[in-house]
Amino acid sequence: MNKVSPSTTDPCAEVEIDYLELDKIIEQEFDNDKENLIMILQAIQKRYNHLPQPTLKYLSEKINVPYSQIYGVGTFYATFSLEPKGRNIISICLGTACHVRGGERVRERIEDNLNLDGKHTTDDMRFTLEGVRCIGCCSLGPVLKVNEDIHGRIGADKVEEILENYE
Repeated sequence: MNKVSPSTTDPCAEVEIDYLELDKIIEQEFDNDKENLIMILQAIQKRYNHLPQPTLKYLSEKINVPYSQIYGVGTFYATFSLEPKGRNIISICLGTACHVRGGERVRERIEDNLNLDGKHTTDDMRFTLEGVRCIGCCSLGPVLKVNEDIHGRIGADKVEEILENYE
């Protein structure tokens, strides 16, 4: 395993790249098939919680697709992230229904509770906060999604209680 810096914005953060595991994903799971590029990127992101640059360069060589094309796919789709994310992804709905029911106050309480100070990810890499336009359960607004768990009809007063349930 090699340790590499995952981004130029945070050179102190390191991620270990396991190239044998990457080979398993690329070769065994997806047969080195460039037609599976998005699924390969999804598997890499699932493993590292983002797409580290060295994995994209390695993938480029393995499936013979230009790095620029892989990078383009990784930056085009909102589901992918080139920056490290926290272990727990918090999505706060800021769509109309959630907004009028206090979604912005919930977002502010989360930011305060996690001491985000304008950042999206906590220093301990425990949480990443993302605002989204709609989660799809407007009648439950305001809605907060933590990983795959949906929390509906929440007020700012419930934020701390919800976050305590996640490591």
